[in-house]
Amino acid sequence: MAKVTRDDVARLAGTSTAVVSYVINNGPRPVAAATRERVLAAIKELGYRPDRVAQAMASQRTDLIGLIVPDARQPFFAEMAHAVEQAAAERGKMVLVGNSDYLDEREVHYLRAFLGMRVSGLILISQGPSEHAATEIDAWDARVVLLHRRPEAIDDVAVVLDDVGGAERLTRHLLDHGHPYVACLGGVDSTPEHGDPVTDHVTGWRRAMAVAGLDTEGRLFKAPYNRYDAYHIALELLAGPDRPPALVCATDDQAIGVLRAARELRIDVPGELAVAGFDDVKEAGLTDPPLTTVGSDREAMARAAVDLAIGDTAGAPVDRLRQFPVALRLRASCGCAASV
Repeated sequence: MAKVTRDDVARLAGTSTAVVSYVINNGPRPVAAATRERVLAAIKELGYRPDRVAQAMASQRTDLIGLIVPDARQPFFAEMAHAVEQAAAERGKMVLVGNSDYLDEREVHYLRAFLGMRVSGLILISQGPSEHAATEIDAWDARVVLLHRRPEAIDDVAVVLDDVGGAERLTRHLLDHGHPYVACLGGVDSTPEHGDPVTDHVTGWRRAMAVAGLDTEGRLFKAPYNRYDAYHIALELLAGPDRPPALVCATDDQAIGVLRAARELRIDVPGELAVAGFDDVKEAGLTDPPLTTVGSDREAMARAAVDLAIGDTAGAPVDRLRQFPVALRLRASCGCAASV
């Protein structure tokens, strides 16, 4: 059976091949509703399937967006990836996802792979201050949007949160509950000193403590970002003689691990220990007690990142850094009655 071509569709629909292209690609020119229906009916009748490879070779771009995340198993990155996929689908794009596993060489591997596929744009949640990634991006002269964090080594357009301000507000809120001080569960030794959200959360905590005239010495504890390792660290911390009265965690995943450890040790939350996180993942409202955290408009961030990645900014000037505001989600783990 001969392969059905765009010319065949155009003949059956009684239109030009250019109009068929506009219907298939949803632009760049508008098509009258009646004409669009004839083209779609012809496509269905003939069983036509566009040759995406040929389209990509002709235009030097595909309808794909590359997304690289550190670890899609972590709820925050999973939810962010879903938001990006939804935003891309609204714009007729598909998303390829790669997990760097917090490894520099894995991040560079996916950069090369996705850029080699001529993706329309690439959204990068970088695992660290990668000089190799910066070199790879420069070599391809690619459109790359940094999401969630902006490493110093990579000077591309970024969509981020007010992480410092959010952590400072969260710490002040815990202090307003009357706690003598607030401890912090931060990152690990390899956490970058600049451009990393976890580092910014620690900075916000330090600022709030300084404004309150409180010492931070010996009150910052290191932990990986996930709940499982945080659980084991919290078991030791909370069972010790210097258990803090309140603990702000750099991520919700860490805070979920802390809540599990507190329950196992029969420590009342929030009566004996106030706990708060950062990210407002879906599970935060389902923990026992529900977790106080810092949230944001993740969908708006994803839409902004996708539009920047595919160059769909309606001719408006592009800020090198788009910072989105945050909001406290006050729940029972800090002692608040409200559940949001």
